Amino acid sequence: MSAGAVTLYDTTLRDGAQAEGISYSVSDKLRIAERLDAFGLPYIEGGWPGSNPKELEFFAKIRKRRLQQAQVVAFGSTRHPMKSVTRDANVQALLKAETAVITVFGKAWDLHVHEVLRTSLDENLRMIEETVRYLVQRGKIVIFDAEHFFDGYQANQTYALKTLDVAQAAGAETLVLCDTNGGRLTDEIHQIVGTVRQLVRTLLGIHVHNDSDLAVANSIAAVNAGCTHVQGTINGYGERCGNADFISLIPLLQLKLGKRCVPEDRLKLLTDLSRFVAEVSNMAVRTNHPFVGESAFAHKGGVHVNAMLKHPKTYEHMDPHLVGNQRRFLISELGGTTGVLLKIKELEMGFSKGSPTTRKIHKLLQQLEHRGYHFEAAEGSFELLLARHLKRLKPFFGLEGFRVIVEKRPNGRLVSEAAIKLRVQKAVEHAVAEGDGPVNALDNALRKALKDFYPTLAEMHLTDFKVRVLDEKRGTAAKVRVLIQSQDAKSSWGTIGVSENIIEASWQALMDSVEYKLLKEQRGQ
Repeated sequence: MSAGAVTLYDTTLRDGAQAEGISYSVSDKLRIAERLDAFGLPYIEGGWPGSNPKELEFFAKIRKRRLQQAQVVAFGSTRHPMKSVTRDANVQALLKAETAVITVFGKAWDLHVHEVLRTSLDENLRMIEETVRYLVQRGKIVIFDAEHFFDGYQANQTYALKTLDVAQAAGAETLVLCDTNGGRLTDEIHQIVGTVRQLVRTLLGIHVHNDSDLAVANSIAAVNAGCTHVQGTINGYGERCGNADFISLIPLLQLKLGKRCVPEDRLKLLTDLSRFVAEVSNMAVRTNHPFVGESAFAHKGGVHVNAMLKHPKTYEHMDPHLVGNQRRFLISELGGTTGVLLKIKELEMGFSKGSPTTRKIHKLLQQLEHRGYHFEAAEGSFELLLARHLKRLKPFFGLEGFRVIVEKRPNGRLVSEAAIKLRVQKAVEHAVAEGDGPVNALDNALRKALKDFYPTLAEMHLTDFKVRVLDEKRGTAAKVRVLIQSQDAKSSWGTIGVSENIIEASWQALMDSVEYKLLKEQRGQ
């Protein structure tokens, strides 16, 4: 491990916002900025104030927020060809943002100078020099992003280095080398950064895109070669294949390389930060996301589970609690009796690994998984399965029958209606409800029938509904698996149903979801 510190520069609000499927409102950006500040990131790139009125609104509002320590940065380009900095609207917008730090990007690849800017190489150098100098003279700290630097270095090394020279001479505090197309290999990044480090006196930074799936590795290589400023985004959001992912980079830098980049006590907030930004961005959370995903420290194979019980280092590269994550043992036919035993111990049912009951439950689990059940994502259903099998679950209600009707009316409107008959505490309850679809209607009818008996059901709601066809060759007669994710104020749980009839499979998962909620209440959880 090498000593030293690395300065992190977050560009989620600008580069991350360019990801397909992401569109931040001003409110979204403010919420994310405050969370990044609380986490301890020193630089937060707020956006490009010259691009649209929304960006200027963000900068106006963020000035009124009391951030703990982060510097908000305005981002923009050098002046346009053949236009003075004083008359360039984008440069003037950078000043209107009223940030102490400004990042300016300029072309470091002669191809872009000729084909995109349609100007001369000398004019491009003047654009960089005059823009940086103008902003520095107005009291701004300037970071210079050398766009397409690595491609430019490969095509015309002398010219790419000149762009750094003029930015440095004009007063740029940090020079950032950008792999904008994300196509450079790790050894190339390391070699070029090492060369540049010997030629410039300023702070050196790295900005890498992930088009070759190497952004994190390339950022680490750049740090090892001399960069002390690293740019990235939360969850790797960004245009095309994204940017270097801070969620992986931060623990790699701090825990593996010993380079301090966030306060020690904030590292445990990494998992929550990743999920918060995903939620505000309306993006799915990656279950296999390194360090923070639900599967990052999940163990399924019997050999793995057995070894993990003996020593956590056998199949984990680090303690998951360091980044706010947790270890999980998945329930599956691959997990052997050890996985079943762990769940039994968790539920305080008191059986040993070699007991007939444990073996019997494991055999039942294998039979169910052969039929299409998949309990690693439905631990709520598995816990109910155990409780029912061991006769430790008194039914909260019993189904007498249900009927679901889907009607298409002349006006084209689809209406789903469910009628349900339940036996609850010696009473028979009938309920009818409509819904957006047959499953929603069934859910509404079930809740309506139970609401007077179990008022706490109002606290829970469904957060996800997945259907998977298990044997596609059978077409519409195929068996389907339905997974439902539910949550209340305290926790989230998954339940499952399997049937050739999608309504029946949905009912199984729905009933388990409600029963698991009631079981939790009974236990005081």
